[in-house]
Amino acid sequence: MTRVLDDFEGKWRLKRQITPATTPPGQFLGVATWSRAAHGLTYHEMGELQIAGHPAMSAERCYLWQSDLSVWFDDGRFFHHVPAVGGETSHWCDPDQYNGIYDFSNWPRFSVTWRVKGPAKDYRMVSDYDRLL
Repeated sequence: MTRVLDDFEGKWRLKRQITPATTPPGQFLGVATWSRAAHGLTYHEMGELQIAGHPAMSAERCYLWQSDLSVWFDDGRFFHHVPAVGGETSHWCDPDQYNGIYDFSNWPRFSVTWRVKGPAKDYRMVSDYDRLL
């Protein structure tokens, strides 16, 4: 099924696994909220990041999602397009390559997997979303 922007509005439980190639793994547990904004939906996630061997810390991030499922950083730079039926997307952030996959096959649960490679980055990040409201 094809996803549209309104499908994401609301609160979602967010669990993220971060698996680096050479450093300790991490896990983020929190809530992601898509809420109405002037030009689409504001995405805001907030929770706790735990990296093995380090104290837990609060973490958050924000993006703007527009009606064409384009995602923008909160400073106005383009990030990527969400494939409406799921599938691959990408983002080049010099000198790093971000390759993503959206999986909507268990909607209203979904996942996003990012594989990040660059001179100082080499990790896989899987974010699982489960609707709360």
